[in-house]
Amino acid sequence: MARARPPSRSEEALMGWIIIVAMALAAWLLLWRLGRVPRLSWELIGAALLLGLAGYAWQGNPGQVGSPVQARADTVNVDPELIAQRKAMMGQFGTEAQWLDTADTYGRLGSTRAAVTVMRGAVHAYPNSADLWVGFGNALVAHGDGMISPAAQYAFQKAAQLSPEHPGPPFFMGLALAQSGQLDKAEALWAELLARTPPEAPWRADLESKLGMLRQQMGASPAPLQPSQGE
Repeated sequence: MARARPPSRSEEALMGWIIIVAMALAAWLLLWRLGRVPRLSWELIGAALLLGLAGYAWQGNPGQVGSPVQARADTVNVDPELIAQRKAMMGQFGTEAQWLDTADTYGRLGSTRAAVTVMRGAVHAYPNSADLWVGFGNALVAHGDGMISPAAQYAFQKAAQLSPEHPGPPFFMGLALAQSGQLDKAEALWAELLARTPPEAPWRADLESKLGMLRQQMGASPAPLQPSQGE
């Protein structure tokens, strides 16, 4: 019985390219169907995929034997509760929500740089949207491993200027400040936000909890929570 002929290097390379192109198409379909990618970002995502294929064509070798490496433990670093909180404060529908969902999808895939790129395009397209400036700040914080940068601080402050009564800018800026060790500044922002938060607001309970834990972390006795206006 004749033994099967092993594939040639050219055949292996062809199969490698078929797999790579299929993976790129699968990534696009996942982002389109699950990430609710807005139309304005289709060209950006397509360009990113083509750039990846071009880079592989330049330096890659589909026929090369693989070498297993240890997977990174921090590939996905997006807190689902944080996303839920963002949606409670900034809504879940409309063009702005689609931009934010796209950035969240990139964050779940571990591509924080792509999330920043998406949100930079969002605030360029809609410069007067406080929601998108908050999302830009969050993307910059995530890309900085949870540390607030001058660029992220500017994004949060820009959002607060556009919508002074919006709960998102002080809440997420306070969270970024707390993660960066600036506990006193975070406490001041959250205390002021809590004082003007209605009792029926869906984010009030979480804000009270975070503020209480922050004060305990600061080593201070928990201050009485100020009632909101109208209580």
